[in-house]
Order: sequence, then C-alpha cells, then structure tokens
Amino acid sequence: MRKQSIEKGALGKVYQDGEFITRQGDVGQVMYVVQQGKVEVLMEKEGHETLLRVAGEGEFLGEMAIFDHEVRSASLRAKGEVKVLTIDKKNFLKRIHIDPSLAFRIVQTMSQRVRELGDEVARLKG
Repeated sequence: MRKQSIEKGALGKVYQDGEFITRQGDVGQVMYVVQQGKVEVLMEKEGHETLLRVAGEGEFLGEMAIFDHEVRSASLRAKGEVKVLTIDKKNFLKRIHIDPSLAFRIVQTMSQRVRELGDEVARLKG
C-alpha cells in the first residue's frame, strides 16, 4: 500500500471559481485540505458576505467538524479553480495512525486561529 501525501494526493474534487465547497450552517462531518488553488472563508449574514481570509495550498479547513459535528461557522468558496481533498473522521484517524505529526499540525492550526480570533476581538474592543 502506497502512502499518499495528504497535501498532494491524487484524490480530490475540483471546484470552479465561485462554487461553494460548504456553506455556513451546514452540519459538518468532514474537513478539507486545499490541494491546489485558493479558497475564500466567508461569514454570511442577512444576505451579506464578509471575507475572513483566503486559504492556500496545504491548508486545513473545517477541521472542527471532525471533533464536534456541529454546524459550519463559515462558508468555503473556490477562488478560481481549486482542488480540495475531503477527509472524514475515519480517514483522519487512519492518517493520524500513519503520521502522528498530523495531529500536532491540526492542533497547531486550531491554536493559531484561536489566537488570531482573540487578537481580533481585542482590536475590535479597543
């Protein structure tokens, strides 16, 4: 069995510019890895969109769904053509068994996002 890189795997789905990968409010059961291209992370409220950030190749998105199966807190939309790998909890756990450093990278990413959110809240209150 060939070990496949999570970032550059042969599997994945291609989305065209402007196509939604997932929508805010959807129940999440998978996470995504951007293999090629860029993905916009958006908040949608009362018909208005707020761009939170743009994710690039190798970035994890929607990883909270692997842990909590709650509704999505943001929408993901292709910016140009993008290739995205979808990973469910079962495959995530298999990949962690093969490469335990993946778990560390996920926690590191989540910690960084929590820190950025805290900085943003402090900036808005200031």
